[in-house]
Amino acid sequence: MDEHTRDPSVAPPLGNPSGWSAERREWEHATLRRATEHGVRLYNASDFHESHDCFEDEWYNYGRGSVESAFLHGMVQVAAGAYKHFDFEDDDGMRSLFGTALQYLDGIPADFYGVDVAEVRTTLRAALDDPTALHGWQIPLDGAATTAYPADYDYVDGLDH
Repeated sequence: MDEHTRDPSVAPPLGNPSGWSAERREWEHATLRRATEHGVRLYNASDFHESHDCFEDEWYNYGRGSVESAFLHGMVQVAAGAYKHFDFEDDDGMRSLFGTALQYLDGIPADFYGVDVAEVRTTLRAALDDPTALHGWQIPLDGAATTAYPADYDYVDGLDH
């Protein structure tokens, strides 16, 4: 574990997802979990640009070739694709980004840092054929779809971008 990934203030999950050590009672990469919580909730609030920024900022902490990097890069593409669809009505751009996201998310554990990655992949594939599959869809985190609250906006406002 790198020093940049430590954060004792990050709470435990509701389940036992990949990335959580039940024995040690800590996240392998706590800052990844923190960025994921904020990014997912912002996505679910339709704040796709802010969601993208959460995932992207944490992605920069990882080198190529790690599962954490692939997950974060994939989630960057998910948020960017939704941004293209909803804010610009650019479904060709959405499809391109979702195609890339699926490549990055291929092989990521189904429950990674609390994100239901299997459902994300299923929804992205559906949206490639029918972009309205995104309408009303929210990313599950710890088995629930939660939306943003003020702390999520404070987090993204504090990022260096």
